[in-house]
Amino acid sequence: MVIWDDIKAVKERDPAARNILEVIILYNGFHAVFWHRVAHLFWRIHLKFIARLISQLTKFFTGIEIHPAAKIGRGLFIDHGTGVVIGETAEVGDNCTLYQGVTLGGTGKDKGKRHPTLGNNVMVGCGAKVLGPFKIGNNVKIAANAVVLEEIPDDCTAVGVPARIARVGGKKVERDMDQVHMPDPVSLEMCKLLVKIDKLEKRIKELEGTDNADL
Repeated sequence: MVIWDDIKAVKERDPAARNILEVIILYNGFHAVFWHRVAHLFWRIHLKFIARLISQLTKFFTGIEIHPAAKIGRGLFIDHGTGVVIGETAEVGDNCTLYQGVTLGGTGKDKGKRHPTLGNNVMVGCGAKVLGPFKIGNNVKIAANAVVLEEIPDDCTAVGVPARIARVGGKKVERDMDQVHMPDPVSLEMCKLLVKIDKLEKRIKELEGTDNADL
């Protein structure tokens, strides 16, 4: 039974969960997933207003927003959960874990598939954002506060903004860029400012020339 898998996921992955009764009564992450499954059933039989009503009430009581059209696999564990958002065309595989503040969102108002698809056994750290209609592979780990904007293959760990692959199969990824050859972000911003200042000075001179001509 899917609901039983959800309960077991919380009990097995949260060391603070002392017993199953506590999970059922007190865990807002479990409540959000349970009521999403109810809302999803109404969505599938085209009772979409009821589905949205359930999802909005669930959001109010749990602080977790899951669109009723989203497809959620077995054993999803939303830990703490406040601020989690899962978009309409998002898909989540089996045995995934999402921490507080996670967003599975889109990048605009495009139609059709616009949210990510998570494989099985994916862990998304607190505050991470996965934005766009691409696939996150099986057994992927996404670090806290990472911003993922492109596909990640199986068995990888992604970190940073925008996210890059830091580990593959548990082994650290070696990169050509080192601390000597890495561009200085401060210098890059200074260059951008200098270009803007130069454009503004030219514009000021053009306006001054126009005013002098009028005189």
